[in-house]
Amino acid sequence: MKIISRLFIALAFVSSTFVNVAPAAAMKSRIKDIASLQAGRDNQLIGYGLIVGLQGTGDGFRSSPFTEQSMRAMLQNLGISTQGGNAKNTAAVMVTANLPPFASPGSRIDVNVSSLGDATSLRGGTLIMTSLSGADGQIYAVAQGSIVVSGFTAQGQASSVTEGVTTAGRVPGGAIIERELPSRFKDSVNLVLQLRNPDFSTAVRIADVVNGYARSRFGGPVADAKDAQEVIVQKPREADLTRLMADIENLQVETDTPAKVVVNERTGTIVIGADVRVSPVAVSYGTLTVQVTETPQIIQPEPFSRGVTAVQPQTDIAAQKTGGKVALLDGPDLKTLVAGLNNIGVKPDGIIAILQGIKSAGALQAELVLQ
Repeated sequence: MKIISRLFIALAFVSSTFVNVAPAAAMKSRIKDIASLQAGRDNQLIGYGLIVGLQGTGDGFRSSPFTEQSMRAMLQNLGISTQGGNAKNTAAVMVTANLPPFASPGSRIDVNVSSLGDATSLRGGTLIMTSLSGADGQIYAVAQGSIVVSGFTAQGQASSVTEGVTTAGRVPGGAIIERELPSRFKDSVNLVLQLRNPDFSTAVRIADVVNGYARSRFGGPVADAKDAQEVIVQKPREADLTRLMADIENLQVETDTPAKVVVNERTGTIVIGADVRVSPVAVSYGTLTVQVTETPQIIQPEPFSRGVTAVQPQTDIAAQKTGGKVALLDGPDLKTLVAGLNNIGVKPDGIIAILQGIKSAGALQAELVLQ
């Protein structure tokens, strides 16, 4: 059976008058929720380690010779001499972690481990002491501990079942920080706020709100919006930088974002922003389905004849057309736009096609992001 579908979308601009709709109440957010401190960024750490204690699911030394070399080097450092072997209870892994800002020696962080060789599962293993280095080559943490693996594998002689990933895991609180970052927060002469969603309007509003606070507290402005992402706050002489940041991050700011429609065609997910607008447009949606069914018939020759068996083809074709009504789509606000799309009575994949057609016609006043 073959099913061929075609989607017809006819778009035509029609004259209409927008209804005046009161703007939605402005939403305000704390600065700490929409911006981060440049000096408070994370730093990535990486290391190479070994996992032991696996139940025959580790690396094979023939296909992963680096695992054997690492195990020999480790045992030699412990004063044990070894001459090879083929134990499957050891696996070589890469260990990664994020060093949080202002982390002090002695505190713990989580680490992730990922198999490097042909190990089939890290479940039940233990990560032995692994040093974690930064981009400058310095060691900032040391990791060790039991691996937590969310996936599992069950295998028999004829079949196997695998759920999740068994060659990657996590060690909660498995790394101890041994070295501080070289930079000092209180040695800075200013604060640099980085917007998580760059926007000129939001950056200017942050600077205005911070300056309003600074005028009442220090007698003058201290903030300046450098661009759409950065706002620089100069440190007043009499201010303590930690207390200044604590006061600034709790200030309320009205945020602004560009109008976007995010479409994921694989999952059928549609996300429409609050500021999305649609110019008056007429939409006709209909689906034509052509069903082709093949039912071949077998023809047998007469008894005692010299004929041969033959196949006689037989094809049935049926066409069905649904929908096709024309609807006026006019979205001066998000509520009206969603109601108009729902009134057309189509599924998410049809709405995705309609939004793409409206964007092509120039009636969608927003950025269409396809994932």
